[in-house]
Amino acid sequence: MKKSLACLLSVTPVIALAQSGGFVGDIGAMALTSSAVVKGAERSTTVMPYVYGDWGPFFARVDTLGIKTLPVGDGHIELAMRISTEDVKAGKTAYPAAGDRSAPLPVGVGTFQRTALGGLFAYAMHDPRSGGQFGELNWAGKFDVGPVKLYPQLGVQYRSADYVRHLYGIDAAQSQATSLSIYRPGASFTPMATLQATVPLSGPWALQLVTRYRRLDDAVAHSPLVNRSSQVSGFAAVTYTLN
Repeated sequence: MKKSLACLLSVTPVIALAQSGGFVGDIGAMALTSSAVVKGAERSTTVMPYVYGDWGPFFARVDTLGIKTLPVGDGHIELAMRISTEDVKAGKTAYPAAGDRSAPLPVGVGTFQRTALGGLFAYAMHDPRSGGQFGELNWAGKFDVGPVKLYPQLGVQYRSADYVRHLYGIDAAQSQATSLSIYRPGASFTPMATLQATVPLSGPWALQLVTRYRRLDDAVAHSPLVNRSSQVSGFAAVTYTLN
């Protein structure tokens, strides 16, 4: 509760700073929640800033930050970084001896292309923490239902074997400590479906509601650490639009 209040109280001065600096987009605070993938872990809830917009060549898209470089098609080649929340605190799972797994922080190139059928996002990244690769292709559409704007999204994420092993693998030492079988997963392809709703509140204020479903493939779902084959996550954010 204290973190939520502190985050909300910090929004007003940040809005003033962004407005004076030429930021265009939405800024606010969000509460992010996600179902647990690892056995024994509980659903996580985190309060974070919400930023979606452009500041000159710089951009922020909730969990993706970067800078636009060369114009290509109806967009740009971008240098980007993805902020992941996939870390695992072993002490809060059924297998504390399996060891903590730090959240990946992939960096690389990407693009956002506007098309007649919606927006197309594509990223190809390397994660220095796991030594693995991450890729994503995501389509986003838009339509109105009264005053509410809906953004359906369909996409797929790729994680290389090193990336998946960092999060869900079991090496010989961890196997001995936990009595779990050694697990060396291969690469993972994760299809996902997302729906975002933007609900106007008053003036430039709006409520952003997002829910996402990810289908975990065998590389993740067959890990001895994992107890599900899908994950549902989402967030609710109160935002202020700057033009």
